[in-house]
Amino acid sequence: MFKSILAAFALSLSLLAGCAPGAQAEPARGTPAPEFTGIAHWLNAPPQTMSGLKGKVVLVEFWTYSCINCIHVQPYVKQWHDRYHDQGLVVIGVHTPEYDEERSTANVRRAIERFGIAYPVAQDNDYTTWNAYGNRFWPAMYLVDRDGRIVHRHYGEGDYDGMEQRIRQLLATAPPAH
Repeated sequence: MFKSILAAFALSLSLLAGCAPGAQAEPARGTPAPEFTGIAHWLNAPPQTMSGLKGKVVLVEFWTYSCINCIHVQPYVKQWHDRYHDQGLVVIGVHTPEYDEERSTANVRRAIERFGIAYPVAQDNDYTTWNAYGNRFWPAMYLVDRDGRIVHRHYGEGDYDGMEQRIRQLLATAPPAH
């Protein structure tokens, strides 16, 4: 009986490991942001590239539509997009499926509509961009400066004020001279 309970507990922990409920934030070391690769479809916009976004502040958000933590984060990400888009913030959602039904482009489109997402969403069914970022969690946010370097990472929910403060700080910096 004890082994059965222990096995069930271990299984439930392993299922929850990818969807991070607690906030974990860390400054990044200014590593170049990887390009968006292996994207099956771009939704809400034509294909985007990190090189094409140089000079902008970019928030890359890894999410999947059935993750409750992603759903909790979504209103904040949408708010940042709405509030700071005209000041140079570009939000890119990278939808990376956790379950088979999340691979369907039609299902992702319905989720985008249901959540009212207006920013570009990359459908990363093969985890190519996910792996390029070394990501391990849903939701995960990577803040990229105007020079194309990852300067902050955040996993899970929470620290919304801290993320917004970092966005404002990066937007206050001058774009690089070309």
